[in-house]
Amino acid sequence: MTKNYDVIAIVGPTAVGKTALSIELAKKYDGEIINGDSMQVYKDLNIGTAKITEEEMDGVPHHLLDILEPTDTFSVADYQKAVREKMAEIQSRGKLPIIVGGTGLYVQAVLFDFRFTEEKIDETVRQKYYDLLAQQGPEAMHERLRAVDAETAATIHPNNTRRVIRALEMAEHSESKKSDDAQHQGQKALYNHKIIGLNMDRDLLYERINSRVDIMMEKGLEKEVRALYDRGIRDTQAIKAIGYKELYDYFDGKMDYDVAIEKLKQNSRRYAKRQLTYFRNKMDVTWFDAFLPKEKIYEDIFQ
Repeated sequence: MTKNYDVIAIVGPTAVGKTALSIELAKKYDGEIINGDSMQVYKDLNIGTAKITEEEMDGVPHHLLDILEPTDTFSVADYQKAVREKMAEIQSRGKLPIIVGGTGLYVQAVLFDFRFTEEKIDETVRQKYYDLLAQQGPEAMHERLRAVDAETAATIHPNNTRRVIRALEMAEHSESKKSDDAQHQGQKALYNHKIIGLNMDRDLLYERINSRVDIMMEKGLEKEVRALYDRGIRDTQAIKAIGYKELYDYFDGKMDYDVAIEKLKQNSRRYAKRQLTYFRNKMDVTWFDAFLPKEKIYEDIFQ
């Protein structure tokens, strides 16, 4: 199968079982795994991102994990460049690159002809929007973006204020909106690839997500987030990740512990829904039922 492909990608919602499948594929097809999750690039974000452990790797080489400090920024353009370089390196060894993760835009940006150009930043405009954010809140800023570029707004969660403000800047300073630019790129595949998707019945998936959050708490997620909080790390890209922002609100006294955990579960379920919507609308994925016995899933995929 894999002799026909430059790269394999494994995608799907959070908690669906991508990690275990990736190890089996890598072993069978002499592959090396590249992280396709936007938050697993950060050091010290382990439990909350469900980062694979050394034991789970089972000897399979993994790349682009723990490459940044929690205070660093990392754009999709940065990811695209890093992964393409890593793919070439892996292929030079005669191995198969396997991208594994749930961040759809990151995976898509690698496989297709996405071009990212940073416009000159107008600090006055940026500060204007941050001032409005402080006065009106994230929902109002998201509505403002929806009014000028509904298509882009639909791809950004209201709480991702950094991306909302960046999109507003682009809408204000570009002759064409960000979504208009996107229509002229990202359509052509740059690699001979296969995208494998895992999914399951939504109720079962949501049960798994809720259970995973409970397991994360048992493993020490609160302690992990507290360590970042005590280091004074705030308002960074990493700390906006699900599992971290909710506990930061708890530490800040903005919500009770039980409310924070329930919010974490709710945000994780909503994220899974957005992931599936993206994969279905933006990518040509061959789907497999993750609820089937593992042996059956692997057999179907290998065939």
